[in-house]
Amino acid sequence: MRIWHTFRLWMIPDSGKRAVYIRKHKLFHRVGKGCTIMERKIPLYPQMISLGDNVHLASKVSLVTHDAIHLCLNGLYMCEGGGIAFKEKIGCIEIGNNVFVGSNTTVLYDVKVGSNVIIGAGSVVNKDISDNSVAVGIPARVIGTFDEFVRKRMVANTYPDDLTPVNHEMMKRLEDWCWDDFHAKRG
Repeated sequence: MRIWHTFRLWMIPDSGKRAVYIRKHKLFHRVGKGCTIMERKIPLYPQMISLGDNVHLASKVSLVTHDAIHLCLNGLYMCEGGGIAFKEKIGCIEIGNNVFVGSNTTVLYDVKVGSNVIIGAGSVVNKDISDNSVAVGIPARVIGTFDEFVRKRMVANTYPDDLTPVNHEMMKRLEDWCWDDFHAKRG
């Protein structure tokens, strides 16, 4: 069934509609309102994943609800006649409200990400991230507060309003503006 739903997700081009599909089919434990999910693969044990409202998972975010180390350990100890049987570790992933998880991030099992959290691209989240945090790195660590990030973003120099992309399409004028800005920042 997981492969069928993964196939279906590949047919849904809109990340918001993918989240609605996952919620409608009760694939995750919970998917709140206003979520977007770029990934199209349903992870193993998806019912161990809970997403709050306004959660945005960027491209290639992996939600890993288990490990497979037991295979290695069982192979080693069974071959030596130890008779020990290790079990697969399975755990929950809970993500609060108003969370952005950057591209190529991995969130491991037994992790709770609080509300009002930003996780930077390429991070590995192997322990809880508290509310109102910005976390990055391998392993992810808190580097600031959500409120500090919001204040910086409010005054950040972004492109002019009349150049805003429409339907994720960038017009030539915005492309030129971005390159000019990029080079101007470097002298």
